[in-house]
Amino acid sequence: MKTLLHIKTSLFADQGQSSQLSDAYVAAWRERHAEGQVITRDFARTPMPHLDGPTFQAFLTPATQRNAEQQAAVDHSDRLIAELASADVVVIGLPMYNLGVPSMLKSWFDHVMRAGKTFRYTEAGPQGLLQGKKALVFATRGGRYAGTAGDVQTQYVRNVLAFMGIGEVEFVYAEGLSMGDAARAAGLAQAHEALTALAA
Repeated sequence: MKTLLHIKTSLFADQGQSSQLSDAYVAAWRERHAEGQVITRDFARTPMPHLDGPTFQAFLTPATQRNAEQQAAVDHSDRLIAELASADVVVIGLPMYNLGVPSMLKSWFDHVMRAGKTFRYTEAGPQGLLQGKKALVFATRGGRYAGTAGDVQTQYVRNVLAFMGIGEVEFVYAEGLSMGDAARAAGLAQAHEALTALAA
C-alpha cells in the first residue's frame, strides 16, 4: 500500500494557493491509489512548535536519563519522523513569505532532521537514511523568482530533503500571483498544467 505525506504550510489553511494546488495533486493521487493512505500535516490547524534549547537537549539526552518533558518532546519528533519514513511520496505546499520558507516548515525540518534517525555522519560525510522516496513541492509566489538569485526556497528545500536521502524532488511554480489579474491567471494556469502532467 502506497503512502503519501502531505505537508501544508500556508497560514491560510485550505484558502492558500499552495494548499489548493497541493490538494489538487493529492486528490489525483487518491484516484490512482484507491487503497493508498494519505497523512496530512496542516500547520495552520496544528501549529508546529519551533525548536528550542530544551527540545534540542532532549534529543541529545540518552533515553534512560530523560525526564517526562524531554520524553514528550522526543516522542513528538519520533512521530513526525515515523510519518516521513512511512511515506513513498512527500507533497509540500510552499508559499513564499518574506522571500523565504514559512517558519513552521523550517520547524518541521528541525524536528525530523535527527542524526541516527533520518541521516548519519560517516567518514565520507553525511548520508541520508530516507532513500527511495519522491517529493513534490508546489511553490506559490506573489512575484517571479524561479531561476533568479531571489529564489532561496528551491535550493534550501532541495538541500534539506537530499540531506535526508530524498533526492528526487519536483517543483511546480505558480508565480506572479500579486502582479495583477492576468499574471495571476497565467501563473495558476501554468502550475495546473504542470500538476496535471505530474498526476498523469
